[in-house]
Amino acid sequence: MTEGARGTGPVEFDPFSSVYFDDPYETYRRLRDERPVYRNDRYGFTALSRWDDVVEASRNWQTFSSAHGVDLATLTSGRRPEFDSLIMIDPPKHNRLRALVSRVFSPRAVSALEPMIREVVRGFLDELGGRSGFDAVAEFSGPFPVEVISVMLGVPPAERQQIRHWLDLVLTREEGQIAPGRAAQAAGLEMGSYFYELVGRKRRDPDEGMISRLIEATVADEEGREVALDDMEIAGFVALLGGAGAETVTKLVANAIVLFDSHPDQWDAVLGDRSLIPGAVEELLRYHPPSQYQGRWTTEEVTLHGETIPAGRPVILITGAATRDERHFEDPDRFEILRKPELALGLGHGVHACLGAALARMESRIAIEEFGARFPVFEVDREGLRRVQMANVAGYSSVPVAVGRGRESRDRPTGG
Repeated sequence: MTEGARGTGPVEFDPFSSVYFDDPYETYRRLRDERPVYRNDRYGFTALSRWDDVVEASRNWQTFSSAHGVDLATLTSGRRPEFDSLIMIDPPKHNRLRALVSRVFSPRAVSALEPMIREVVRGFLDELGGRSGFDAVAEFSGPFPVEVISVMLGVPPAERQQIRHWLDLVLTREEGQIAPGRAAQAAGLEMGSYFYELVGRKRRDPDEGMISRLIEATVADEEGREVALDDMEIAGFVALLGGAGAETVTKLVANAIVLFDSHPDQWDAVLGDRSLIPGAVEELLRYHPPSQYQGRWTTEEVTLHGETIPAGRPVILITGAATRDERHFEDPDRFEILRKPELALGLGHGVHACLGAALARMESRIAIEEFGARFPVFEVDREGLRRVQMANVAGYSSVPVAVGRGRESRDRPTGG
């Protein structure tokens, strides 16, 4: 850990450093206390870390725009994105495009998916039955979410898990690497080409999946005319939905397994009362959100805490810091599933709040329910834990688990 992270020197926040990848929360505390408006000259961005500031900026899309991109590589390049994506468009066009798919993610529509989701989750857990141990990411939290979103999209069964492997490569960053490396760029091109080709297949041979429904849909343009989406636009939609649908739940469920291992009293509580699990999901989203920050672009000058952020400046809204802000939460570094739920900032807020939030919550709830029913007693091998090194996304790449061991034989740490 660097001196800046420990608190013995000027605070340093580098979202592509080993300190960030391993555990950013002490750095976040110092940012909130010492530099709530933090300027990083190496990469050329400003960061906001306090709850009130992140919430307000998330709501104020007019000043904190998404139209220049949402990842630091794009924002700091000075070039606008070459193609439109829902998360890179501001209203009013954003609202028109979002309306295309919002019905698929309504609470009623998501509720109807529960039998399918439970069947998928149980199927992956069935494959782990009778074993003394497994990697909870590689064999459970990694594969099942992409299976769920792929079923919804209409991706053929044999092609579903490849999407997850492409996503892992696309998001991976080496230390100090702001832009995607060659492997990440290649994976992105392969994934984009695959989705474009898949849209063409669905246009020729439609089914009941979301891709076919997007092909049939129309959206109002700037003149109010109803126009259909072209294949490139639909492929962009699908890539966004596939990525968000896979990564968020993968990281959230793995985080849950690690945190419940280190808080056995709270694991016992959810085993004894399933009605506590939705609240536990909210606390997981607060305590260790899979999406740690969101990129924006200032359209005008902003002054906060005596610091001026100029117009045309990349800004990142650090969700992972805001949800631990002691100015808003009591004892924020304590994981407590009975905590009163707050605004779900961990799934975004404002016009770009996560479209699939209800789906992510349901998948996570079902995964915890079914994991607990199958493996009520388990132990995480802390020495084998590995964290991801990814742009924006935080969590574990490997969570080795032994099942069926008695708790009295071990002492759990209290951290996550």
